Amino acid sequence: MSLVLDAVLVAALARELEARLRGARLRALRMDRARRSLALLFREGTLQLGLNAEAGTIAWHEPVAVEPGDRPLAARLRSARALPDDRVLVLELARARRAPPGVDLIVEWISNRWNAVLTEGPERIVRHVLVERAGERAPRVGRPWPAPEPSPRAGMDGQLPLEHWRALLVPVEPGRQRRALLAAAAWTSPLNAEALLGAATEGEPDARDAEHACDAGHRFWEELAAVALGSAEPDPVLLWTGGDLQPYPLPIPGTPAEPQPTLLAAFTHAAAAVGEPPAALPPALLNALAERAVRAWARADALRRELAKNPDSATLRGTGDLLLARLAELERGVGRVQLTGFDGRPVELELDPTRSPQENASAYYERAGRAERACARLPELIVEAERESRRLEGLVERARAGEVGAEALRAELPSLEEGARGPAAPTLPYRVYRSSGGLEIRVGRGARHNDDLTFHHSAPDDVWLHARHASGAHVVLRWRGDGNPPTRDLTEASVLAALHSKARTSGSVPVDWTRRKYVRKPRRSPPGQVLVERTKTLFVAPDPRLEERLRV
Repeated sequence: MSLVLDAVLVAALARELEARLRGARLRALRMDRARRSLALLFREGTLQLGLNAEAGTIAWHEPVAVEPGDRPLAARLRSARALPDDRVLVLELARARRAPPGVDLIVEWISNRWNAVLTEGPERIVRHVLVERAGERAPRVGRPWPAPEPSPRAGMDGQLPLEHWRALLVPVEPGRQRRALLAAAAWTSPLNAEALLGAATEGEPDARDAEHACDAGHRFWEELAAVALGSAEPDPVLLWTGGDLQPYPLPIPGTPAEPQPTLLAAFTHAAAAVGEPPAALPPALLNALAERAVRAWARADALRRELAKNPDSATLRGTGDLLLARLAELERGVGRVQLTGFDGRPVELELDPTRSPQENASAYYERAGRAERACARLPELIVEAERESRRLEGLVERARAGEVGAEALRAELPSLEEGARGPAAPTLPYRVYRSSGGLEIRVGRGARHNDDLTFHHSAPDDVWLHARHASGAHVVLRWRGDGNPPTRDLTEASVLAALHSKARTSGSVPVDWTRRKYVRKPRRSPPGQVLVERTKTLFVAPDPRLEERLRV
């Protein structure tokens, strides 16, 4: 839907808002800059404005609760008015016992630069802008609102004599009359121009000359001006214009129309037809849910790339076999060797010079096992991520259609709601979990936070864990007792280490553990890289359900 607002429609809307909401108590503004929408949360109801010029809407809803992300504004509506012969609505608000007491909310429907601006004081100093724009007339925070130039067209006061009207149109060629009319006569617009020029023949088959056409068009213009200036009562309708629903304060000759009880009812009906999200849905919730759907697709893409880059397990296992078959030709401390393959061709291999030939062969076997397990598990994870993304996208669509309420969105985004209740606490370098035995488990938040966790947020006798031969988080199991911690708690910490590593898709992951005092940081080493002594190893299966159960 492409909503069109002209000066007559804005003036009639302002008068209806004045009659309906004068003295109404405004509690807050709900500004959604991403979607270019604004909701005025009155105690009596909610006025929702969609200010996207390509799909604009206006709607009136039941009152909704003020959410943490809304902008509080306790005030009463003092008046609603439109600038003469212009598409600018000014809502004057009075704040109680506040300085400055006067606040204006100005809504502009000018060309394709629709916007909303909140100003303070008689100078109308801009405090908030819905859409930041460039240009000389763009509103700037801290500066006076740049009002548009007054309309130069004749008849703003409703006085445009028939002789003037005839002089404006009769001498002009028919193909240029529309442009002449829109340039010179107030209250005319592309919405009503054709009717103003062709109204003479509507219902008057004998009125065929230009003079009769001008007279009929002038009579319709007088009706438009009377409604715009408030000297005549509007007769709200929904016009059918090219398949779209267009609210208007009176029928337009030659255009199919459906009567409406009020102009706001017509706007609300048109907004519902295009699926405008209800004002009861806070933008932060809707946007966060949509972002989660995007992240789910991104996770699926990342898993697909991981699957594409997964090495061939048969090649890795064959390399391990070759190393074992050529042990006599290998020496410790060599980083690259050339051997004769089983097919008689030379093969160049990379080795870890800190390991023995047998250990290098074992490393190739371990990589082959990880590759096989990843190949078996990654497709399932990809399907799950895609399914989750489709589920979230469907929930967003149902929410925008009004089929899902805010409570359902909050259930999907508990962390967002918790963060919205107050200022966020400083982020720790680790996530906190609690083992089945009640021990605290700390999991680093990434490479740059791993060192901070290990060397500044743990004690020397704590247990330190990390997945072997795979990049991932440092994990600290807090332990003050003598001897080793209980096997169950140690195993659960090992599972978390596996889940927060690149080996999380494997069926079985070796996790090394030791006391934190046996972990040291080499000088000038990259973030997260450490040297570990006296390690022991546990083999665990990464289980995401365990992480959910242990999460604090």
